[in-house]
Amino acid sequence: MPIRILLADDHAMVRRGLHVFLSTQSDMLVVGEASDGQEALQQAAELKPDMVLMDLHMPVLDGIETARQLRVLTPSIRIIVLTSFSDQDHVVPAVRAGVKGYLLKDIEPEDLALAIRNVHAGQVELHPAAAGQLMHVMASAELSMNEQQLSLKQTEPQPVQEQRQDKGKEAQASAPELDTLTRREHEVLGLIAQGLSNKEIAARLVITEKTVKTHVSHLLDKLGLSDRTQAAIYAVRKGWVV
Repeated sequence: MPIRILLADDHAMVRRGLHVFLSTQSDMLVVGEASDGQEALQQAAELKPDMVLMDLHMPVLDGIETARQLRVLTPSIRIIVLTSFSDQDHVVPAVRAGVKGYLLKDIEPEDLALAIRNVHAGQVELHPAAAGQLMHVMASAELSMNEQQLSLKQTEPQPVQEQRQDKGKEAQASAPELDTLTRREHEVLGLIAQGLSNKEIAARLVITEKTVKTHVSHLLDKLGLSDRTQAAIYAVRKGWVV
């Protein structure tokens, strides 16, 4: 069965270009096109696609609100955003709205096709710039939480402080999987958390992109994670940045 895709973009030329390209993929079928968010909701209800590939800036109903409503009305449909914006004000609301992919319009056609297949298979696909914005927000939230805990700790009676210290030690001990990573895998994990792409990581570490992919595959397997987005979130939560 081909992946049934609904396109939503207010620019007819963009929709036409995507339609033509996706029609060359034997495992994909464009079942409809929408020029605004409201039309996307209507067609999603009628056509029941597997996926909606849409822009964020659309008339009548923008992409973020469309995503929110799609997640409520048709939760089985996976949503990929294809946009020109990678700033925090767009990335974070889109992810919170439930999109499974956030890609930029300068993506290579082959990479777009691969991303569609990956999202259809249950993975999350984020452009490195979008992942970087998401990690920045998470890191800021983590820092704020740590500052609050430190402030609370300074005002707590000694027994409570000792209990928190014991819990901290337990949490640290509960991540022995980090010890299974090699030095290079630690470095790659930290750079993933910063939102760098495989190509950028290769340049930073002066290794080949193929080697980076191998390290990513190995660290995902060791940490029991399914994709680099989960790895980035894991790294931020564990405080592992380079």
